[in-house]
Amino acid sequence: MSSPVLWYATRATGIVALVLLTLTMVLGIMTANRVGARWWPRFAQQDLHRRVSMVTMVFLAVHVLTSVVDTYVHVGWAAVVVPFASSYKPAWVALGTIGTDLMLAIGVTSLLRHRMNARLWRAVHWLAYVSWPVALAHAFGMGTDFRLRWVIDLAVACIVAVLAAATWRVAKAAADRRRVLAYAAVRERARGVRVKQLSN
Repeated sequence: MSSPVLWYATRATGIVALVLLTLTMVLGIMTANRVGARWWPRFAQQDLHRRVSMVTMVFLAVHVLTSVVDTYVHVGWAAVVVPFASSYKPAWVALGTIGTDLMLAIGVTSLLRHRMNARLWRAVHWLAYVSWPVALAHAFGMGTDFRLRWVIDLAVACIVAVLAAATWRVAKAAADRRRVLAYAAVRERARGVRVKQLSN
């Protein structure tokens, strides 16, 4: 079955899924850094992150479904989960498949989080840092819309948003580490002073 509606649906849901995945990444980084405010508590941020993730998965599912159902090009059902199974642009479709598989792993383990070992859940969740650039590469390689200026600008905005959030997270982690080390040094000096006073 081939239809312009399916073609446009595939393109539109792909772009929306990329934007939502970017928002999910940024919210995830903020949540991991335990950012909160009086007007936006952390539980609300976590809930928003969870909901945006679910909406992202819905758009991804529609994107994949319309890609396979539209017979204008042959992607094939196997390519949904098996990389390089598509005869159409196998490398670029494979990136989409890998990104989808990673996001499915993250989504399933998030649903089972309370039944999983926390370390294992965290390790799987780190795959988000792989799935986003893979999905971005798939979009650039597959998307005919990336010839359009506004789509390129949107992609650049997504890249800037994730890089800014990741840079901020690294900087905050370094600052927190310095604060902990400084506090430990102060405590050590205070302990040394007390020991010296007692010895006198």
